[in-house]
Amino acid sequence: MRTAEHYFTVPLDHFNAAPGKEDAAETITVFAREYVSADHSEAAAEQLPWLLYLQGGPGGRGNRLMSLGGWSKAAAKDFRILMLDQRGTGLSSPIDRNTLPARGDAAAQARYLEHFRADSIVADAELVRRALGSEPWSIYGQSYGGFCALTYLSFAPEGLREVLITGGLAPLTGSAERVYRETFKRVAARNAEYFGWYPEDRATVDRIARHLRSTDEFLPGGERLTVERFQMAGAFLGGNTRVDGLHNLLEDAFVDTPRGARLSDSFLEQLRSLVSRAGNPLYALMHESIYGQGSATDWAAWRVLREFPEFSPDAPELLLTGEMVYPWYFEQDQALRPLKEVAGLLAAKPDWKPLYDPLRLAANTVPAAAAVYTDDIYVERGLSLETAAAVRGLQVWESADFHHDGIADDGEAIFGRLLGMVRSVRD
Repeated sequence: MRTAEHYFTVPLDHFNAAPGKEDAAETITVFAREYVSADHSEAAAEQLPWLLYLQGGPGGRGNRLMSLGGWSKAAAKDFRILMLDQRGTGLSSPIDRNTLPARGDAAAQARYLEHFRADSIVADAELVRRALGSEPWSIYGQSYGGFCALTYLSFAPEGLREVLITGGLAPLTGSAERVYRETFKRVAARNAEYFGWYPEDRATVDRIARHLRSTDEFLPGGERLTVERFQMAGAFLGGNTRVDGLHNLLEDAFVDTPRGARLSDSFLEQLRSLVSRAGNPLYALMHESIYGQGSATDWAAWRVLREFPEFSPDAPELLLTGEMVYPWYFEQDQALRPLKEVAGLLAAKPDWKPLYDPLRLAANTVPAAAAVYTDDIYVERGLSLETAAAVRGLQVWESADFHHDGIADDGEAIFGRLLGMVRSVRD
């Protein structure tokens, strides 16, 4: 493959850039990397249409491809792939505990972060499209990237040729609480399925919980491992084949030492990468805001958790959690501690702007297709199908063969199927 790097200067505030406004003249940098198959000559590649890939998250930078494989191999046959670092991630004016203080106090930081949601990402994408001289282009949104694709269809459909979405049909209306109630149910079912496959891990998980309640264990870097942080290992449950990685993690959790049984360094090191948000702090800061439209989210997952005591860290048979974000993240994760106050302000923000236009989506004319995974623990099936029914012309392929990370298992076939669906309509 061949690659090229692109840097773009974009307004911090696309929507209120008027004389006298505080953010009127301020700009940030947005980065994207172009991938082209070496099967195309340079001259032929320049004639290929663009495919913009919108990464999951929020807070995830664009994939750094080492080679073309899976969905990218399929896409590179017909497209120049543009891998976007969404604003605040990767090389796009990155945000973390070290950069945010430059904005001022917590209130100023919160005002800054209001410009890092899907509406601004879509506005960036349209500016990038025009800068590249592209006609309406194709976009592919995975997970949160699918949420962004729905925002794109809502506010800038004139920039779109066709839309592909995998595991990313966001609810268009309703509260964040509604989302998390369904998510907790789905995660509980996935726990039951997992422990049915690996009954010996039921005992191991409970042993680890008992051990952590009575014995201090520390992650590399010095942070104490609590029961609730250990529950974050449930991130494995969202995978199709990745779920088996949870068993691999648990099988050597303990070692015998002169002080008795302790958690092994190997286990603690593997767990550290799962329970820290050092690599993507925007995920913790902005996650609930992706459901915020017109009202405060107010730590919705934390409040809904009380309706599901089986997920309590004190539960006799511990369940592992999914992608929920809780306020204690900003106490226990050293990468997030300096961001505790700004996180609280974002959770309390009462006037998040709408991210979707239901009327425009109901009149959609852009060919679109989405993969909905029946047992997805991150983007719930029922809510996804509800959204699909509200977008005119959106074709749905539902599959029980994959989970949220389906494109990691058979991305080439999934991409090809969705592309065929939209092409059958457009052609």
